[in-house]
Amino acid sequence: MTAIKHALQRDIFTPNDERLLSIVNVCKAGKKKKNCFLCATVTTERPVQVKVVKVKKSDKGDFYKRQIAWALRDLAVVDAKDAIKENPEFDLHFEKIYKWVASSTAEKNAFISCIWKLNQRYLRKKIDFVNVSSQLLEELPKVTEESVPSGENQSVTGGDEEVVDEYQELNAREEQDIEIMMEGCEYAISNAEAFAEKLSRELQVLDGANIQSIMASEKQVNILMKLLDEALKEVDQIELKLSSYEEMLQSVKEQMDQISESNHLIHLSNTNNVKLLSEIEFLVNHMDLAKGHIKALQEGDLASSRGIEACTNAADALLQCMNVALRPGHDMLLAVKQQQQRFSELRELFARRLASHLNNVFVQQGHDQSSTLAQHSVELTLPNHHPFHRDLLRYAKLMEWLKSTDYGKYEGLTKNYMDYLSRLYEREIKDFFEVAKIKMTGTTKESKKFATLPRKESAVKQETESLHGSSGKLTGSTSSLNKLSVQSSGNRRSQSSSLLDMGNMSASDLDVADRTKFDKIFEQVLSELEPLCLAEQDFISKFFKLQQHQSIPGTMAEAEDLDGGTLSRQHNCGTPLPVSSEKDMIRQMMIKIFRCIEPELNNLIALGDKIDSFNSLYMLVKMSHHVWTAQNVDPASFLSTTLGNVLVTVKRNFDKCISNQIRQMEEVKISKKSKVGILPFVAEFEEFAGLAESIFKNAERRGDLDKAYTKLIRGVFVNVEKVANESQKTPRDVVMMENFHHIFATLSRLKISCLEAEKKDAKQKYTDHLQSYVIYSLGQPLEKLNHFFEGVEARVAQGIREEEVSYQLAFNKQELRKVIKEYPGKEVKKGLDNLYKKVDKHLCEEENLLQVVWHSMQDEFIRQYKHFEGLIARCYPGSGVTMEFTIQDILDYCSSIAQSH
Repeated sequence: MTAIKHALQRDIFTPNDERLLSIVNVCKAGKKKKNCFLCATVTTERPVQVKVVKVKKSDKGDFYKRQIAWALRDLAVVDAKDAIKENPEFDLHFEKIYKWVASSTAEKNAFISCIWKLNQRYLRKKIDFVNVSSQLLEELPKVTEESVPSGENQSVTGGDEEVVDEYQELNAREEQDIEIMMEGCEYAISNAEAFAEKLSRELQVLDGANIQSIMASEKQVNILMKLLDEALKEVDQIELKLSSYEEMLQSVKEQMDQISESNHLIHLSNTNNVKLLSEIEFLVNHMDLAKGHIKALQEGDLASSRGIEACTNAADALLQCMNVALRPGHDMLLAVKQQQQRFSELRELFARRLASHLNNVFVQQGHDQSSTLAQHSVELTLPNHHPFHRDLLRYAKLMEWLKSTDYGKYEGLTKNYMDYLSRLYEREIKDFFEVAKIKMTGTTKESKKFATLPRKESAVKQETESLHGSSGKLTGSTSSLNKLSVQSSGNRRSQSSSLLDMGNMSASDLDVADRTKFDKIFEQVLSELEPLCLAEQDFISKFFKLQQHQSIPGTMAEAEDLDGGTLSRQHNCGTPLPVSSEKDMIRQMMIKIFRCIEPELNNLIALGDKIDSFNSLYMLVKMSHHVWTAQNVDPASFLSTTLGNVLVTVKRNFDKCISNQIRQMEEVKISKKSKVGILPFVAEFEEFAGLAESIFKNAERRGDLDKAYTKLIRGVFVNVEKVANESQKTPRDVVMMENFHHIFATLSRLKISCLEAEKKDAKQKYTDHLQSYVIYSLGQPLEKLNHFFEGVEARVAQGIREEEVSYQLAFNKQELRKVIKEYPGKEVKKGLDNLYKKVDKHLCEEENLLQVVWHSMQDEFIRQYKHFEGLIARCYPGSGVTMEFTIQDILDYCSSIAQSH
């Protein structure tokens, strides 16, 4: 292996200025054994580059060639496979893993050790040696690079370079001594053996001189030993003195330790006293309640503003004392326990006083407010609770204190407030709605018109209960409402007379002033309820310290989308739902306090619908607007939820009104003896559309009206055609023409955008049926002449030339003159006069279409006249045959007939 190493150094590495440090004979693992050598080399020039080179023997000779080289800095892992057992296999991890099998374990270990040493010396990046014995990785003393001698035969260690035995470089002094010695001998260079022998002899002489010198210095050595013995004695004496000094210092040390311990105890005592004083000051400062506060809690006046302020300050101070964060161990002190007990007693005492006083205030408010109800009984206004709220808000901070210290009493006060105020609001709201109902029924014509009708007690009782439920009866206007009920149940008009009779009242008997009055009353009701509910909700939030969180409920969306659907009405339940937040608690309190609002609103809506079903239009617009307003103010409020629920009822009534109109269109009957004219439901649609357009102008619920328009106009179209088909007295075309003309005129006047297609359809139907009626009624006024020219046209159609028709026997000039003589001007005028009377008999006066129809007939007659003249000119040219009346005569006849009637 040494010969191979020298050969590789000479042939491969020396030409490249590299020095071979270690070599191992290897082959690749798992393959056919092809031996090669892995060499660890360094460059001789700086900076030093360390490489692992794979060298392979050439197949064609005994020389070696360099196959591949890896920089040592690219080596990541050296895996020796087993650190305990001998194993020739090892892996080198460069850019990929190379698996090798060494020829012997010793070579593998020597190579790995060399790699480790090179890594320790030259690389900053440390290579990971896995499964390598710790003996191979021993750390060698490090030598700076400057002190390492250079030469070919250096070998690398972990931190230095070992100088090999064959050569050691001389320093400058050694070189100088050798030169002087060689100058003194003439044959030092020519005869090296003689020079070496001479040097040996001189060395022996020097050794002998050294021995003699040592033997001559024995006496001096004895003297030195004696001096050493004396020095030892002196040392012993000094040690004795030091021991005595040490004993003295030991006693001083003990005294100093005692003094130090005493000082430590004094310092510890002072520290404890300071801490004790700090604890006492903390307890006194944080758990001492002023006498003034104690007196305010025990006897403070809760009725005056000054007393309330003093009690509030005292309650806050008490709460701070009770909530102070005690340090560890404070709760074990008897004084602290007694003080905490005293605070608890004061808290209980003041909580009872505060709860009792506020309960009395709630009761007193109910009595005081009841006394003011009389002045509101004749006006459509609700009592103002602002003074009561203002007085109670003085206790808001005390309620917050009570909520945080005694939640049981806080809940009790909340329940009592809801109980007292719910009864008070129920009286006020019911009286308020009584006034509204009186004004609604007392100002309509129906209540006056039906005032003298007889009434039945059973009907009276039934109607009263239907309007007010089981909670109460009508007062003030009971007789009017009862008479209204009797009339609505026993004296309904026939369906053919009006399609707006919705089972209770006839809308045709109401004028615009009555409907406007109802609209104002309903608006006044909603305008009074809104500030009342919002003020109460705001007061509850402030007084009971409940936060109102903004959120978007689904009530409005449900009211928009549902058609008579079911919405959750929580206040119909006997017990409030469990609350999960303060927002829910506010809603539950509002539901309990104002539980009568929704039933009363529903009763009022039912009454308005009984008075006039068209009132549902007013109520839908007003209710939608107020729901939208409430949503903008607070979408989670009780008012928003309640109005949203009531809006569903109003929408249901509106849809029922539309459905009833369509149903009554289908059930309409016409007289067989009189002409039809404008159908009732067509006229009523005009009234409905005009009223709806005035009500829904700029309204939020325009989409609902558009849907209703679509349903109604479909019903009108279908039933007009149905009535026209069933008509016996009036021709079908007249019924269709007059009614669709009326519909077209209505839609053109109102300009309803969603009915543009229906308007065009109505115009087309009117035009088509007008033309059909004109042709049908006009018929063939010159019947024989018409038959004659039909024969002429038939001959021309058979192929006879027009100018040759006059040669036909049946159609010669004499036959033409004979037929024309039968229609003098007098006969024509007589026929037209009879036709005018017939048309006048068919058409109704209110639509005023007689002149339109007569003008269309005139145009059609003139068209026929021109057609006949054209045939005479083409088929009988130059014959001089003409009609006995002219177009001007026709115009004069029609004009004189129209003027005479």
